[in-house]
Amino acid sequence: MPAAIDLDSVVAIDVHTHVHASARAERVEELDEHQKAFYSYFKAEPMLFTVHEIAAYYRERHMLCVTFTLDATTATGIPPVVSNDEVLELAAEHPEVVLPFVSLDPHLGSAAVAELRRLVATGLVRGFKFHPSVQAFWPNDRTFYPLYEAIAETGLPALFHTGHTGVGAGEPGGRGVRTKYANPMTLDDVAVDFPELTIILAHPSFPWQDEAISVALHKPRVYIDLSGWSPKYFPANLIQYANTLLRHKVLFGSDFPVITPDRWMSDFEKLPIKDEVRPLILKENAARLFGLMAADDTRAH
Repeated sequence: MPAAIDLDSVVAIDVHTHVHASARAERVEELDEHQKAFYSYFKAEPMLFTVHEIAAYYRERHMLCVTFTLDATTATGIPPVVSNDEVLELAAEHPEVVLPFVSLDPHLGSAAVAELRRLVATGLVRGFKFHPSVQAFWPNDRTFYPLYEAIAETGLPALFHTGHTGVGAGEPGGRGVRTKYANPMTLDDVAVDFPELTIILAHPSFPWQDEAISVALHKPRVYIDLSGWSPKYFPANLIQYANTLLRHKVLFGSDFPVITPDRWMSDFEKLPIKDEVRPLILKENAARLFGLMAADDTRAH
């Protein structure tokens, strides 16, 4: 465990937060029409946070957080507001709070692999983030396998958006975002072909929740994060498996800033989750996944 992290003082580990503002560019206070639609979909107050601001927010709550940007340049024609380098360099100033992931544009082929290796060589990368719907790619297309091979070599996890997305929701044509790419069954193929790769299925995977549960049950290195939905909307089958067969494979995630950890945890308290399972979901499963806790460490139970 990194010396900077005192896991006993950590309340929870949020495995899914977004950096939406650069600390190195002029602050943009006015959201564009797409950003306004996105926050409106979540009924959330618009908040654009830098890495420094995310760190301060989570430090105040005695939580760790995974944070990342998203590179969908090929699919959208728009480069990310915040670079991977900025995420890594600023997160390094808050090692007791922030676990930085990087995002790679899968359509760049060998250039994406080279960029992955350059970023990993910094020693700061804790994982990788993909959004198949926004990045417009089928995860099980073998075109992208050299990228997964390079990720598998690092031993770090890869987090993939699955299911419905708030990006483009309610906008004409869904703003060109195609939900089909986010079916978690495509990641079953990836889990078969890269058995050493740790995969996190981000979000309750509506409308494919059963598929996500099946993949996580069947493939030992596949996890589910619970971000992007208030727990009060979780389907009954997800709650059932989180309490039982998937109790060691389900992870707390909020999707901050569109859903805050305060809101998420308040609603989570009302779910019929077993007392012995709550600490697993909120902290211990992620702590083991990220190497912050030994596999045989039982902590509070």
